[in-house]
Amino acid sequence: MLIREALRALGRTWRPLYGFALVVTALTTLVGGGIAAAGFLVSWGTFEDVRRSAEANVADEDPIAAYIDGRMETLQAVGAVVTVLLLIVASVVLAVLHTAHAVAVDHALKDGQGSLGVGELWARTRPHVGAALRVQWRTWLRVGGTAFAGFVLWVAVEAGAVPGVERTLVGETATMQYRIVGWGLPIAIAGLGLLVYFRLSLATPALVSENSSPKAAVRRSWALTRSAQWQTYGIGLLLTATVVLVFFLLRYAAEPVAHPLGLAML
Repeated sequence: MLIREALRALGRTWRPLYGFALVVTALTTLVGGGIAAAGFLVSWGTFEDVRRSAEANVADEDPIAAYIDGRMETLQAVGAVVTVLLLIVASVVLAVLHTAHAVAVDHALKDGQGSLGVGELWARTRPHVGAALRVQWRTWLRVGGTAFAGFVLWVAVEAGAVPGVERTLVGETATMQYRIVGWGLPIAIAGLGLLVYFRLSLATPALVSENSSPKAAVRRSWALTRSAQWQTYGIGLLLTATVVLVFFLLRYAAEPVAHPLGLAML
């Protein structure tokens, strides 16, 4: 019922949403490509030195990474900066798209069948983008903190820092304590991060429809999903599995052109 109503609401405004998403995708491609290109330009001299060294190593039948110590650090530093910038772009794009969808659904529910163009959609979305970005940061800090707790437990077990749990390399001989505490429990804790994300997924709609602050919107989303936590988790997992399935199907369908495109890029 909930998914059907959501799809029905989105169906009323799919044209401006997809038009808006197309514009955002084009801009994101330009900005992301520009950041990557700038990273290559900044480190082009070092990149060429590393490439020549790698080719010489291969010709001399040495390991490909031999004799290039001291230059990879520069490439890694530039790569780290590029990665951070791309993550910032991704967070802004997510905030914009989430806000646009919330605005479109709010329009469909409150204004009925009235037309909504791409320009008007952006005009209604723009005032909320800054607050939506702060909502994203608040959400991901909570999700990341939950998932990080599972990672810390896994690292502690692998380091032998958990009393009574002995790390074993062969799966068939691993003790039950190691399987439960070393693998099962970290995965379960990390899985709670998904539950936290799904429970906070209504923060942006609450921000738009109620015109609240980012902090109040996050609290509102948590309160709205309190009485249906596992239903929320189930719907979130179902939608996630659907997106993953569609992604793999599209990737499989695109395989015939992947190789020619890769050769063209080279």
